[in-house]
Amino acid sequence: MALTLFDTDEYRPPVWKSYLYQLQQEAPHPRRITCTCEVENRPKYYGREFHGMISREAADQLLSVAEGSYLIRESQRQPGTYTLALRFGSQTRNFRLYYDGKHFVGEKRFESIHDLVTDGLITLYIETKAAEYIAKMTINPIYEHIGYTTLNREPAYKKHMAVLKETHDEREAAGQDGVSEKRLTSLVRRATLKENEQIPKYEKVHNFKVHTFRGPHWCEYCANFMWGLIAQGVKCAGLNSEGLYRVSGFSDLIEDVKMAFDRDGEKADISVNMYEDINIITGALKLYFRDLPIPLITYDAYPKFIESAKIMDPDEQLETLHEALKLLPPAHCETLRYLMAHLKRVTLHEKENLMSAENLGIVFGPTLMRSPELDAMAALNDIRYQRLVVELLIKNEDILF
Repeated sequence: MALTLFDTDEYRPPVWKSYLYQLQQEAPHPRRITCTCEVENRPKYYGREFHGMISREAADQLLSVAEGSYLIRESQRQPGTYTLALRFGSQTRNFRLYYDGKHFVGEKRFESIHDLVTDGLITLYIETKAAEYIAKMTINPIYEHIGYTTLNREPAYKKHMAVLKETHDEREAAGQDGVSEKRLTSLVRRATLKENEQIPKYEKVHNFKVHTFRGPHWCEYCANFMWGLIAQGVKCAGLNSEGLYRVSGFSDLIEDVKMAFDRDGEKADISVNMYEDINIITGALKLYFRDLPIPLITYDAYPKFIESAKIMDPDEQLETLHEALKLLPPAHCETLRYLMAHLKRVTLHEKENLMSAENLGIVFGPTLMRSPELDAMAALNDIRYQRLVVELLIKNEDILF
């Protein structure tokens, strides 16, 4: 997208959110390279993307299959430290990986390696493709020109993107390219942190649109449209709503949401302007899963999941649960992964919403899995195991998927 200048060289502001949205959509998608053999001493917070102590050359060969491929390896030079190897720009990039309850390579923390890699790929792609564009944004702030001056802006300028810090040996090998990447990252920082004190402050209801759960985030309160998986909207009422997913919304309005999706598909308007009560949206989601002719956890896989819930040894239990996930069709498994990642985020706000993994298991157990047995008594006995299955999936989401 070219930047257009008037004859007088006056800067003509583009609608930058549309361009950056387009770039985000074009960024490579994460592709996990899984280890096919058992790895001893695998950290419990890493999944099948962990390959143990392999060389940089071996990692490079494994990642050469596609852009966005990634794996985790233990450093041969410094045992006990871990490196995220990521394929971008037809080369393998290595980042020192840390974990303190969340995964990080820079300032931003992530619940899962998948989210960290997604954010990293988007950041790298936009810094590579839009350097000149970001520089224009830095020099000529455009917010006052594009209709956002009715929004409260102050929090927007306090948002920033994490800088992916490459390991020391990678920086040395990068040479001038490393200097260039630092310059680009600096441009991004300046673009998002630059303040314009001439802009007045306006108050507006905090409205984080629920349909932007994945992908680009736009929050009217924060007055910002950020690329990557910046955690905006945390202050919004949705995740902090007491009894989220447990409290039922008004049934007629839930049916309205269902009909809107049947009629309009992805264009259905479920914003706060249409439905102020978040329980209407959560109720519609639960109704969708309940109405599936084949449950999300399919009848074929059901016995294996129930078996995992009955195992007492934690390690064996996770192994069995992992085997059960392999029995799901790809679409079911991917949907379950997205849902568990979301429910994990819900539990992070347990102090406000009072919804622990156990409570969410009670809600979603019978919703996501149904006994193939016609015997009502047998199905009733399984309910406690259904709850436990969902609870385990939520708690171990970043390891199992």
